[in-house]
Amino acid sequence: MGDNIRSIQMSVINDQIFQCAQSTCLPFNNLTTSDIRQCRIDCLSRNQCIAITFYKFTFQCQLFNDSLNQNGNMSYEMNVVTMISIIGTRYPPELALITTSSSTTSLSTTEAPRVWTTTRNMSYARDSHTSSVLANGTVLVTGGYDGSSSLKSAELYNPSTGTWTTTGNMSYARDCHTASILANGIVLVVGGDDGSGSLKSAELYNPSTGTWTTTGNMSYARIYHTASVLANGTVLVTGGNNGTSYLNNAELYNPSTGTWTTTGGMSYARIYHTASVLANGIALVTGGVSSGGYLNTAELYNPSTDTWTTTRNMSYARCLYTASVLANGTVLVTGGISSYGYLNTAELY
Repeated sequence: MGDNIRSIQMSVINDQIFQCAQSTCLPFNNLTTSDIRQCRIDCLSRNQCIAITFYKFTFQCQLFNDSLNQNGNMSYEMNVVTMISIIGTRYPPELALITTSSSTTSLSTTEAPRVWTTTRNMSYARDSHTSSVLANGTVLVTGGYDGSSSLKSAELYNPSTGTWTTTGNMSYARDCHTASILANGIVLVVGGDDGSGSLKSAELYNPSTGTWTTTGNMSYARIYHTASVLANGTVLVTGGNNGTSYLNNAELYNPSTGTWTTTGGMSYARIYHTASVLANGIALVTGGVSSGGYLNTAELYNPSTDTWTTTRNMSYARCLYTASVLANGTVLVTGGISSYGYLNTAELY
């Protein structure tokens, strides 16, 4: 054999690092590399290397030679990729450099099966609440219903420690509300139900201080509505129910002034619908249910003209479903409930 032949296949474990009960789990080499590919190449060039951990933010590359003893104990760490050699070939036994013209380097990866692990419980049981990922990576959970009453409590989940801490209570107990993260990192919570009726109140959570302050009330009390942060920073709230009737109205929140203004009404009143902000800044509202039954209708809100226009109907009427804007700009709608029962159908807009 005249060529350098080096090929390894590695499994990928995202957001996990080695943690050993009877070992220090120290790497045999610490490097700084330009990217994870270079980290893998550095492992490939060393016979004893059978695992790596790459830190995305610091570009630190750790090389390990005893991962088989370590793999049974992993701990959570954000923005980290750990890769473990499954099978490989290294010839000759050691390379001083792997970038010579006669060498052949092959790298392939196999995504390890994802598994679910439990984490710490929240301080309060709740449903019909909201959760928002904040700029610092923590998750804010607000309000909800505990089986007997609406809640004003809020708590934060820290992914680094897997623990929950309570934060300031909201001014109003509420469930079936919405929470939107504004451009400045503040969280806007609006509407919902407090156990005695639907709410028009709105309040702001400041992650820096852990406190809530009230802001301007909506023009209409509503539950089962949607709230979408538009490209211009305003928040579009659509539809819902005020406790007695289905709503087709919509309104905009201006974070700079803390005030609401009504905008043109939708063509259809609806609750349990979805609203998706498209790549062009237009908001797509679809489905839901109204006094006439389940809806397959869809309509578009243009912030530039402050107008609504109808667009093609979905193939299936549905409510209580999900809508996701994909990387290619299309919107994926999945599941829900219709007059036919529970749905497993999905469609693209």
